[in-house]
Amino acid sequence: MESKSSLRALFFFVSFFLGMWAVAVRAHIAVMDEVWTKRAAEAEAAAAEAYHPFPDDLTDATNLAVQRELSGNSTRRHLGRKYKGPCLATNPIDRCWRCNPRWAKSRKRLAKCVLGFGRKTIGGKYGKIYVVTDASDGDMLNPKPGTLRHAVVQDEPLWIVFARDMIIRLNNELLVNSYKTIDARGAHVRIAYGAGITVQFVQHVIIHNLHVHDVVIKQGGLIRDSMHHFGQRTASDGDGISVFGSVNVWIDHLSMYNCQDGLIDVIESSTAITISNNHLTRHNDVMLMGASDANSKDKIMQVTIAFNHFGKGLIQRMPRCRWGFFHVLNNDYTHWLMYAVGGSMHPTIISQGNRYIAPPDMAAKEVTKRDYAPESEWRSWTWKSEGDLMLNGAFFRQSGGPRNKHQFSSKDFIKAKPGTHAKRLTRFAGTLNCKPLRPC
Repeated sequence: MESKSSLRALFFFVSFFLGMWAVAVRAHIAVMDEVWTKRAAEAEAAAAEAYHPFPDDLTDATNLAVQRELSGNSTRRHLGRKYKGPCLATNPIDRCWRCNPRWAKSRKRLAKCVLGFGRKTIGGKYGKIYVVTDASDGDMLNPKPGTLRHAVVQDEPLWIVFARDMIIRLNNELLVNSYKTIDARGAHVRIAYGAGITVQFVQHVIIHNLHVHDVVIKQGGLIRDSMHHFGQRTASDGDGISVFGSVNVWIDHLSMYNCQDGLIDVIESSTAITISNNHLTRHNDVMLMGASDANSKDKIMQVTIAFNHFGKGLIQRMPRCRWGFFHVLNNDYTHWLMYAVGGSMHPTIISQGNRYIAPPDMAAKEVTKRDYAPESEWRSWTWKSEGDLMLNGAFFRQSGGPRNKHQFSSKDFIKAKPGTHAKRLTRFAGTLNCKPLRPC
């Protein structure tokens, strides 16, 4: 009897150790020490607190904001991306700040402008301004003051800006601490030809107006992640931006392309996320929302994907979803080779007011793709297309019963503008050429 108890105890210990090891490897944490274990627990608690039990309420609130914006702005997108006229803020996020010529004096106003599931994200709103003056990235353990790495590992809230145009070649993944805003308005800043940005087990991060491209796998090693901790990291994946087990994250007005793995990954129970106003091109696996069919904890994931332009050279995963709730709103899908929106493990996907332009290939006209499930299973998944514009033979294969409308006022339940407006709403997606004393 005693030997059986000992065997059970040994089995439990080995299983627990292997489970923790697997999580650590997925997280690129070579040693899941006390600090990382505490952060993971804190991140899980923050995710539970941020989780909205009635996500339809938030999708309808976002729709209301779009409705108000469009009813007060009749300018059409017809001049192409090289617009040089007066400021046109064509969607409600941009209207909140873009046409203010004093944006450089009131940078932190940006934190009031996020909509959707990431609406509570404040980034470094209550911190000091930190000016990055040095594009180097030489020391992973003791970052040089004035560098981006030195800024993001600080323990206090910071609003990070850039003194000039620069190309930052990261020698290893950039680990961003909580309550940080990376705000590249007023400069042309590229994260390129090195590692990418990792937002792991933290909260309240805003990433704005960066070019992120040609990110590659880096070898890992000892890397500082805060002023009081560093640890051994395994090799990075080559993602442009990886959001791992984090809460309240807003990724806005980025131009991204040609990274070795994904452009944006949001995984491991990350929630309260908004991805907006980005221009994405030249890539295969564009966005991954949930990394494993086995991780049922990802059902807490709630992500808004709004006003993005999915452009030339894209192949698939715009996004590819698992488990959670995903509001895909007023995006412009002008290119894909395989499919646009896909997933597995019964995610809820609400597609509203997007424009889907199918490729010439007759085998790739379907917007959607379900993985690893027969029709008898996926027909119950809630995938809805409401007001989308389908062009060149595009079609969205819907599934599931009627969308569950929870109790909210009739004022909030306003239908999104149709996909005919998607081109206009995404007209200024990607990085903006912002200059002080002029609207962006």
